[in-house]
Amino acid sequence: MSLIYPGRQKQLEKLVEKLGLFNNSAIEWHLLDLALTHSSASAKANYEQLEFVGDAVVRLAASELLFEVYPDCPVGEFAAIRSILVSDRILFKIAESYGFDRYLILASSALSDKTGAESRLADALEAVLAALYLSTHTLELIRPWLDPHFQRLATEIRSDPARQNYKAALQELTQGKYKVLPKYSVKETGTVQGGEDRFTAEVRLQEEWLASGKGRSIKAAEQAAAQAAFNKLNGNGNR
Repeated sequence: MSLIYPGRQKQLEKLVEKLGLFNNSAIEWHLLDLALTHSSASAKANYEQLEFVGDAVVRLAASELLFEVYPDCPVGEFAAIRSILVSDRILFKIAESYGFDRYLILASSALSDKTGAESRLADALEAVLAALYLSTHTLELIRPWLDPHFQRLATEIRSDPARQNYKAALQELTQGKYKVLPKYSVKETGTVQGGEDRFTAEVRLQEEWLASGKGRSIKAAEQAAAQAAFNKLNGNGNR
């Protein structure tokens, strides 16, 4: 199947080179093109179906890596680590590191939606994984470049007692030590949609201020505040 847009082949070849897949004749280029076409650009020919397949592919890739690298790890810990590895937040960061936004075709209306950037790129990465998987029906075009990201992150997660979910970790810590739950308040402090300081969250314990944090979303700001509070309490052992 030929590509729709002039010069699209060369554009996609640049992305493939970034992934370290040089001159790979096994790649189904029309699938890769589809994987990087947002529904705002085409209601019919877009990445949504590939994203559905990619959701399973990324879980398989993460599962294989964890099984190989940590053969003695309990299944419950496998599941906890994998849930973080395949989260939108992590997939967005991986896609962003390769500049996926430069290759994603979308309408100007979607481009102006900065708050949706994280989910768009995470979805696009899943779709790309599906396109590469369906090209060979194996993970041979995926694991060589995805494994280093997942292995580094898995190492960080295993050494992090909060498992990168600081709101849950802080709640568990405060319940155990003080028998109370932390309370959050959030304000919109930035004017740029999608800006890193768009929202500022404060976390308190029994009306006493613990920490604050900023983020591009309310959820991100609360996580940043929870991380600062968790580190403060866990490091000092007291308030």
